[in-house]
Amino acid sequence: MRRTFWFAVGAASGVYTLVKAKRTVQVFTPDGLAARLAALRAGGKVFADEVRAGMSERETELRLQLGAAAPQQLTALPEPQAPPEPTALPEPQTLPEPSTERAPGSLDGHR
Repeated sequence: MRRTFWFAVGAASGVYTLVKAKRTVQVFTPDGLAARLAALRAGGKVFADEVRAGMSERETELRLQLGAAAPQQLTALPEPQAPPEPTALPEPQTLPEPSTERAPGSLDGHR
């Protein structure tokens, strides 16, 4: 009886190990990775939709509590106006031309 018990335990653990190994290998194949990525995207989309629905519901509750206008009753903001045309910059001032005359008694470095 004891041998039969341990034989069954060994067979069950072998089957369990093979199934887990097969699933692990399947996960890391290109198809398995693509399926996991698709599931992750779908889960993210569902989560984002739930968050948006909750935000909208909470916003409606707050508006009712505060007596504020419903989003449909809000008026649109006015269109932004174009910025004014830039004005011309003033003309740059020119410096007078340097004189080529030398002051009497100045040294120009040549002798």
